[in-house]
Amino acid sequence: MENLLTGQEPAIKTLELRKIYKSQKNDSIEALKGLDIEVPRGSFFGLLGPNGAGKSTFINILAGLVNRTSGQAKICGYDTIKDMRLARMSIGVVPQELVLDPFFTAREALDVQAGYYGIKDSNKKTDAILEAVGLSDQADAYARSLSGGMRRRLMVAKALVHSPPVVILDEPTAGVDVELRQQLWAYLRELNESGTTIVLTTHYLEEAEALCDKIAIIYEGSLVACDKTSALLAPLDKKEIIITTEDALDVVPKELNNLDCKILSPHELLICYKSRNFNISKLLDKLSDGGINIIDITTKEADLEDAFLHLTSSAKYNMSD
Repeated sequence: MENLLTGQEPAIKTLELRKIYKSQKNDSIEALKGLDIEVPRGSFFGLLGPNGAGKSTFINILAGLVNRTSGQAKICGYDTIKDMRLARMSIGVVPQELVLDPFFTAREALDVQAGYYGIKDSNKKTDAILEAVGLSDQADAYARSLSGGMRRRLMVAKALVHSPPVVILDEPTAGVDVELRQQLWAYLRELNESGTTIVLTTHYLEEAEALCDKIAIIYEGSLVACDKTSALLAPLDKKEIIITTEDALDVVPKELNNLDCKILSPHELLICYKSRNFNISKLLDKLSDGGINIIDITTKEADLEDAFLHLTSSAKYNMSD
């Protein structure tokens, strides 16, 4: 696999990637509408979008499970059609569905998967991978006897048997308990730090925000945003602060008349502001000078979910025009 790790080609690159599904009634659905996406080598890349946005179609084209209608799709510089074998050797996919042979043990499942890629027994890393995903104790247990979380781990392990430079995980933590989710992310961070490119699709936006250094958002087959996570959040430079006061208030204090402020309850004030031009310490000094005693302060800033809703709603509005 060393030859797959060299060169300057992006981990994934698509140009004008289109996919049209045709039905028996000669109707057509354009699942991907000229998608241009570039995933840098070594990145932890998030691919987000609502159900039906085209994420699964995109992944299946990269995995060789769906034929593209037109355009280009390359993995580490290898075209998914012209260089099919090398492209598939360059990628490991963890599908959302749990697809396992119930009559194989965890160890056997990995050995069989390694055989698909022509990996010799001397080069197999079965035990190391099982240990990495926390399945060493279940190595000889049949897949049918494993819990849902352990089956999910085995799916991740299968995607890693050929040491691919690019790993795609499609909703890997769906239905997974909190402890397993944290263990899985810790391992994926280590994998990414070692140079493996990770592409993640998830509906848990807080995960994408915490893990991904770059994020693409797809809506109805089109790319509506692709940038660093921090850059996606920058336009939503807004924060909220809730101030809990000791004394009940029936009107907004005059000290706050020039701010976007309202009373949530007799003891709570909500202030909305932009963080770049706001000084909280001066605000607190004003309230203190006005004789208002503060018991508690809570702040909230825009997150990826706000950005996601903002971008997809804007895209929906533009498409309807």
